[in-house]
Amino acid sequence: MWVMSMPPEQKNGLLRQLPAVDQVMRWPEMACLLEEHPRGVVVDGVRNILGRLREAILNGEPGGAHREEVVRQVTDAVRPNLRPVINATGVVLHTNLGRAVLCRRAQEAVARASSGFTNLEFNLVAGKRGQRHALVEELLCRLTGAEAALVVNNNAAAVLLALSTLAAGREVIVSRGQLVEIGGSFRIPDVMRQSGAFLVEVGSTNKTHRRDYREAVNERTALLLHVHMSNYRIIGFAQEVPVAELVTLGREYNLPVVSDLGSGSLVDLSRFGLPYEPTVQEMVTAGADVITFSGDKLLGGPQAGLVVGRRDYIERMRKHPLARAVRIDKLNLGALEATLREYLDPEAALEEIPILRMLLRPIEELKAMAGELAARVSEALGEQADVWVEEGISQVGGGAMPTAVPLSALVFMEYRDLGVNEVIRRLRLNEPPVIARAEKHALALDVRTIGMQEIPAVVEALQTVVRGD
Repeated sequence: MWVMSMPPEQKNGLLRQLPAVDQVMRWPEMACLLEEHPRGVVVDGVRNILGRLREAILNGEPGGAHREEVVRQVTDAVRPNLRPVINATGVVLHTNLGRAVLCRRAQEAVARASSGFTNLEFNLVAGKRGQRHALVEELLCRLTGAEAALVVNNNAAAVLLALSTLAAGREVIVSRGQLVEIGGSFRIPDVMRQSGAFLVEVGSTNKTHRRDYREAVNERTALLLHVHMSNYRIIGFAQEVPVAELVTLGREYNLPVVSDLGSGSLVDLSRFGLPYEPTVQEMVTAGADVITFSGDKLLGGPQAGLVVGRRDYIERMRKHPLARAVRIDKLNLGALEATLREYLDPEAALEEIPILRMLLRPIEELKAMAGELAARVSEALGEQADVWVEEGISQVGGGAMPTAVPLSALVFMEYRDLGVNEVIRRLRLNEPPVIARAEKHALALDVRTIGMQEIPAVVEALQTVVRGD
C-alpha cells in the first residue's frame, strides 16, 4: 500500500512544512476566531489540528499542512457543539432539533435571567426566601382553572414525582391500551416501577371499560392513572374510559385520578382543522386531581413538566424529596413565564408563539413562500439543478397529533451531478446546517418550518453544495 511505501525523507519534508502553533496564531484568518472565542480555546484547537496532521504524516497518510485546511479544521474545532440549524424537514416539533422554538418574549426572558441575579427564590415583598414555583403558579392556575400548580424539568419527571408522592408502595390502575412508550425508551411501566408503585393493567389493548377499573380496585389501590395517547392512536374497534368517568369512579372509592396529558395544549386547535387534542382546561373541568403535561410541545415553550390540580396533592408533591432533584432552572422558568403570559390573549398567542404560527400557516402563504424560494434557487443554480414546487405533507412531531396531516408546499431539487443522499449530507455539514429530507428520490425542502429570514441562508447553502466547500 502507498501508506507503507512513503520514503522517510518525504515524511520528514512534510513534517518540516508543518507550521508552529505561534506561527498559525499570527495568521490573519485567526483574528476572526480570536474575536469570537477565548484565546486558550483557539490555541488548543490549533495545537490539536497540528498534532493530527503530524500523526497522519507519520502514519504515511497523504496530504499536508495546507493553510486553508488548517484554518478550516481549527474553525470546526472551536465551533460550539450546540448550534442553530435550519429546519427544512416540515416537522414542527422536531425532537432531535430542540422541539419548540421560543417566542420573542421568551427569548428576551432567557437573556434577562442569564445576564444577572434574579429573584428566583426570593420573595421581594416579604424580604425572605420564596419558592420558584410561585413565579408561574398564579399564571398556570389562571389559564387552566386549577387550584394549584408546580413546575419541574420535564413531563417524565412530573409523572415520576406524582407517582412517587401519591402511590409509592401501592397499586396504580391503568388501561392496558395506555401503556405508552415515547422517545428515548420512556415507558409508563418503567416510570411506575421507578416510583415504587405497582402497575395494575386493566382492559385489553383496544378496549377498556369502566367495570375493568372497578373490578381492579382494592385496599392497596392508590390512584387511577389516565395516560393520553399523544404519540399514537388506536382506531377501529376501540374504546377508552373518559377522564370524567374515571373521576366519578375515583370519588366513589376516594381515589385520586392522575391524568398524564403528555403534549398538553392550552388551545383547542381542532377549530383550525387539526385533529382534536384534549386541553388542560378540559381535564381540570373533568375533575382530574393531578394533570401533568409538557412545556415544549403543543404549549410552545421551553422544556418543562407542568403539574396542575388539587392543592392538597400539589402541596404533597412540592414537599417530596424528589421535587428538588427534578426542579426547573431559572432560564427555562423565565422562558415558561413569558410563554404562559402570551396565552393571556389566546388569539395573539396564535401569532406570537412560533409553533402555533407554523402549525396554522395557511396553504396559500406556504405556496407563495415555496415559489419565492424555488425562484431564488433556480436563479442561483441555473442549469446545475432542476427545481420545482409541489404540495406535500408536514408533521406536527414531538409525540403530538400523530394523525395530523397538515398540507404544505415543498421545494423539490435534483442536482445534475449529485445524488440526494450526498446533497443531504453536505447540507447537514454546512454552516449553518440545513436539515432536509428526501422524497420522490429528490431533495425536499418543506417551507412550513423555514422562516422568511432564513431563505438567503438556504440558497447560499444550496450553492455551497455545488461548490463542495
